[in-house]
Amino acid sequence: MSHRRKLIVVSNRGPVSYRRENGERVLGRGGGGLVTALRSLVVDHDVTWIASAMTGEDRIVAEEAGGDAIDERSREGAPYRLRLVAHDQSAYDWFYNVVSNPMLWFLQHYLWNLVYEPSLDRGLHHAWDDGYVPVNEAFAEAVVAEVDAEPDSAVFFHDYHLYLAPRMVRERRPETPLVHFVHIPWPQPDYWRVLPPPMRRAIHEGLLACDLVGFHTTRWRRNFLRSAVDMLDADCDFEDGTVDCDGRRTRVASRPLSVDAAEFDELAASEGVLALERELTAWRPEFLVLRVDRTDPSKNVVRGFRAFELLLDAHPELHGRVGMLALLDPSRQDIPEYAEYLGAIQRAARRVNDRFQQDRWTPIDLRIEDNFLETVAAYKQFDVLLVNAIFDGLNLVAKEAPLVNERDGVLILSENAGSHEELGEWALTVNPFDVDGQAEAIYDALTMPQDERHARLDAIRGHVRGNDVADWLGSQLADLDRLTAPART
Repeated sequence: MSHRRKLIVVSNRGPVSYRRENGERVLGRGGGGLVTALRSLVVDHDVTWIASAMTGEDRIVAEEAGGDAIDERSREGAPYRLRLVAHDQSAYDWFYNVVSNPMLWFLQHYLWNLVYEPSLDRGLHHAWDDGYVPVNEAFAEAVVAEVDAEPDSAVFFHDYHLYLAPRMVRERRPETPLVHFVHIPWPQPDYWRVLPPPMRRAIHEGLLACDLVGFHTTRWRRNFLRSAVDMLDADCDFEDGTVDCDGRRTRVASRPLSVDAAEFDELAASEGVLALERELTAWRPEFLVLRVDRTDPSKNVVRGFRAFELLLDAHPELHGRVGMLALLDPSRQDIPEYAEYLGAIQRAARRVNDRFQQDRWTPIDLRIEDNFLETVAAYKQFDVLLVNAIFDGLNLVAKEAPLVNERDGVLILSENAGSHEELGEWALTVNPFDVDGQAEAIYDALTMPQDERHARLDAIRGHVRGNDVADWLGSQLADLDRLTAPART
């Protein structure tokens, strides 16, 4: 990163949130892959971060600031500015719980059972018109205000919550460099026809108002280019990755996100992780199959449990010797589809345990909580890591866990996870719908010769260390420099 830039980062969830404890305002650091990935931007550049006011205390902070940005510091002590957008609460509910999740999330992960769902009634149109559109408008207004204060800024939008805001900004500040990174899959064009024409056109037009659109894989990038042709009759150069539409040219890039390897090395050696690892090794079976996910339908947990059941059916010699540890972070439980899926997960685990448990052996140890230190401890101890997502924009678990694993663990990876494009040659590839194939892959991983296990893990680790989060950020900023270079000459 050769020079400091003025950057405006825009995402639904921000790097911090506020709450009250014992009458005092307390700041909590944001989690998640996006916040972690963008953290070094704050250190190296002049950043203003625009995000939704998520908590009641966030809304009070926004009100005290009069809608302006406030000064904050990152955990490394680097200064940045934070602007919290306090949306109308009903509008935000429609924006988040009806349109963004589940509609767009389910659409982009191919999760709808199209024989029965979705039924696009007046409720969805209302949620779009009075929720998704005005929340995007509120973000656009905040961006315009910050651009007016710092005209040399570039704007980085993130993810499916903010598809409309770029066009709203472009119409008011046509010279501002706009970038949008989509962190989830981009489905093939026909699947977008689930949405009514005005909605799907608005989404594509919003993204094509940007100078650059980024995805994690060439697969999602290719799908987006095809969608631009089918939805908007745009002119696309599939080799060069450009879209010409309405007199504008948008570049489309694939830039796979990664992780901070040094941070995981430090975590793995921390006392908190070591203590939890000692607890794990005290009870673990001979072979440990690990999965780490959110309780999201896209993660395919139920089929993973079914595959483990088939493994136990086919290989009674493994009874008492192999166990699955499922560390699941509860996700979006206010949304009925997610709450129902959590119930399905619990029922599936209970079925396997009721069939096979004996003496002190419980085949599936299901833990539904957010405990990142426990996750890192389990990363160190797995023999098999199961990542069988139906579809995934990337999947950082497939990159995080091999970094610190100490047992030459084998990665089983869905062919529909974005990370498969990078890691597939060293993983055991599975079709996420083929539970029998997944059961066979688990057995193959458990019986794989030690030298092959070591070589595969070492290759994944080398790739991730050689392409860490700093490289991802560097590629994003290099793309931005190429976009803005003519304006500087």
